[in-house]
Amino acid sequence: MFKLTSLNLNGIRSATSKGLHDWVAAERPDCICVQEIKAQAADMAGRFEELAGMHGHFHFAEKKGYSGVGIYTRHQPSDVITGFGPAEFDAEGRYVELRFDTPARKLSLISAYFPSGSSGEERQQAKYRFLGAIHPHLMRLKAEREFILCGDINIAHQAIDLKNWRGNQKNSGFLPEERAWMTKLLDNNAPDGGMVDVYRQLQPTATDACYTWWSNRGQAYVNNVGWRLDYHLATPALAQLARTEAIYKGQKFSDHAPITIGYELAL
Repeated sequence: MFKLTSLNLNGIRSATSKGLHDWVAAERPDCICVQEIKAQAADMAGRFEELAGMHGHFHFAEKKGYSGVGIYTRHQPSDVITGFGPAEFDAEGRYVELRFDTPARKLSLISAYFPSGSSGEERQQAKYRFLGAIHPHLMRLKAEREFILCGDINIAHQAIDLKNWRGNQKNSGFLPEERAWMTKLLDNNAPDGGMVDVYRQLQPTATDACYTWWSNRGQAYVNNVGWRLDYHLATPALAQLARTEAIYKGQKFSDHAPITIGYELAL
């Protein structure tokens, strides 16, 4: 079983100080996609290039202490791609793709960190620009290769994906436009859709158990007042290989929980 984990770290230095290394060493995923590293290459050197025996590949933000994504893997990729095109977002370190191509197949794993619009209208508009840019990129990718995108999407797609859905319909992360973007991406009958939300394929009705993020305000984590913001989005052929899912809530490494899905897949 190929174990693929995704986790928003909310800072790699913070997450590792809270026991991340020991957890990864015990769980032994084949790959872990991380978001919000909040570090630059110089900060990583000699400290975080490896994680529990896995080698990391990263896309750093130009701004210090901001964003950044990576993939730690036990397998040697055939190619590493950082960024997906738009200068505005590539400067923010939001996309890294590892390719594991062979003569018989084209396969990618992607770690992505979608913008949040919760700080105000300016960032919400940036989020819409990001969604508008990454959708055609994913469709082009889907036309030529199989892939799994793991990451903090910053969208709760359905009412069952967050605790207080009624009160959040005008808040970033659950806005109608954001949810419509996700619906379009997952529409099996649309030529510009067809991606699969792998967790929902395995757990179509889960509510309280599905949350991966909790606000730091109040007692959100203790009371499990959460959102499902972290996803595995896969092409259909790879989604059909998914067998197991787990959202780990036994130890808090950040304001997100790691989500691991097991695939019958060999790199």
